[in-house]
Amino acid sequence: MSGSWNAPVGIKWIEWISSKCCPNSRIDRMTWHQAGVLGLTYLAYTCYHLTRKPISVVKNVLSLNCTGRLPPPDFDGLNNDTWCDWAPFDGPNASALLGALDSAFLFSYAAAMFVSGFVAERVNLRYFLAFGMLGTGIFTYLFGIARPYNIHNLWYFIFVQGLSGVLQTSGWPGVVTIVGNWFGKGKRGLIFGIWNSHTSLGNILGSLIAARYVETDWGLSFMVPGAIMGALGFVIFLFLAPNPIDVGCIPPGPYGYRKLEAARSSDEGSGYEDVESMHSEDRDLLDEQAERGPLLSVNRQTDSSGERAIGFIGAMKIPGVIEYSLSLFFAKLVCYTFLFWLPLYIAESTTYGPTLSADLSTLFDVGGIIGAIVAGVLSDYSGMSALTCAVMLGLACPTLFIYDYLGSMNLAANVILLMLAGLFVNGPYALITTAVSAELGTHPSLGADSKALATVTAIIDGTGSIGAAVGPLLAGFVSSQGDPKNAWSNVYYLLMASEVLALALLSKLVYKDLKLFAQRRRAV
Repeated sequence: MSGSWNAPVGIKWIEWISSKCCPNSRIDRMTWHQAGVLGLTYLAYTCYHLTRKPISVVKNVLSLNCTGRLPPPDFDGLNNDTWCDWAPFDGPNASALLGALDSAFLFSYAAAMFVSGFVAERVNLRYFLAFGMLGTGIFTYLFGIARPYNIHNLWYFIFVQGLSGVLQTSGWPGVVTIVGNWFGKGKRGLIFGIWNSHTSLGNILGSLIAARYVETDWGLSFMVPGAIMGALGFVIFLFLAPNPIDVGCIPPGPYGYRKLEAARSSDEGSGYEDVESMHSEDRDLLDEQAERGPLLSVNRQTDSSGERAIGFIGAMKIPGVIEYSLSLFFAKLVCYTFLFWLPLYIAESTTYGPTLSADLSTLFDVGGIIGAIVAGVLSDYSGMSALTCAVMLGLACPTLFIYDYLGSMNLAANVILLMLAGLFVNGPYALITTAVSAELGTHPSLGADSKALATVTAIIDGTGSIGAAVGPLLAGFVSSQGDPKNAWSNVYYLLMASEVLALALLSKLVYKDLKLFAQRRRAV
């Protein structure tokens, strides 16, 4: 491979070793690069959620008043009189203070997301992701060291959570844009549905790791995920190629450099070429791009192929962006309320302890993995993303109602209903933030010289993130009001109302889907 290509150093090592060991290898380079990109971006976003989850598990411990209770036999604690509570979260206003930590993270995340998408469209995404992962790992670790260093200052925790929220915005625009750069439209819903399971897997692993330490040393519930995040950020820096051009190949037309489409096959499923098979003018174009430097070579505002990154106003004018953004506001409100409060809800509505409650909460994410795949397959098969989301949002409402009334009856009911709730709640959320965002980011209305994938992804997910910030805050407020017996039921009514609003906001797009379906049937 030519030394002018902007390939990561890790890939250069691999290709050099491969050329020495297997000089006559006929391995399809593009297939291996695609597999590597899927694997690395999958692990990257798994780690983003791995570091978000511990706070929901540790809430069970921080807010307990343990004075007079005996610690577990393996406790290595600091004070046997207050072995598991942690000031300032051990008073009557514990829910409000813990809600403030959620808000610090989520509101900073939502606000920074819009800026993050703008930046991601214009810089090298390998550096962007690696820096964000390293920073997130550091601040997650800093939250955990509060325990061994006996830190009880509320503003310390708010500051750490707020900065962590800002750094985490590097994740979603980055990974969605990179996957979009490498893959065409064929079976996009299925690919994104399976790939999007990283969100639920990260939640599951974060819950299990945090649960392992929550009753003995809750600081490790944060420090271990933080260390994993930072280490994988270094791997991303070494091996992730954000764009096929970085390794001397032509990206698929719908996501990449549309000016080069004439040089590739018209078959979108196999629309890649190695640099060796390109016309000389296309080779010169890529060489010129590579020579412009690593930071801005792929994602600068106007690249060498003539594409320009559009602004927020232009992205919002794309048909469907506003509707899906507002719908995601309410859908993500529900998802993140479960993310931050489900372990505590299970503990308070049952007789289960903090560890078992955290383990049970992972079933919601198991259902979420299934829901993302089901939504992707249905979207691919029907070609009607809005209708797919609407059906799942409609089914989520009765599922939440039944779970509120029957989930605490026995363990079997809790398991089944949690998985069903995860399936119907996470399915639309996953579809909108992946396949739908990728579709809108390459909408035909953009013309032949614009790119908007990271910007559209940031607008949709940023709007959803505002809902994600509002949801846990409202849940903390509602659960602390009125009769304690009905407090959590009121939270579930709030979540059901949110699902209905998310469904209503998609009604215009659902009508368009049905109208196009009827036209196709008549044409047949």
